[in-house]
Amino acid sequence: MAQRKTWIVTLSGERPAAAVRRDLAEAGFAVGAVLDAIGVITGEADAKAVAKARKIKGVASVAEDTEVGIGPPGSDPTW
Repeated sequence: MAQRKTWIVTLSGERPAAAVRRDLAEAGFAVGAVLDAIGVITGEADAKAVAKARKIKGVASVAEDTEVGIGPPGSDPTW
């Protein structure tokens, strides 16, 4: 089974978020959150679904989500 990762899809604004969400799901994307106000959809997908997602009209970019850790006050910087 292909490895699934978490992705952030930035919308271009040329289509409604609901339409892009539907197309992402049909491409094999497990849609998590639809943040219509900021033009972002999050979800999980394998590399094959991501390649399809990048071709969907209304998608500006698809980027892998990364974890950011902010330590307690006084700790060393994380980057």
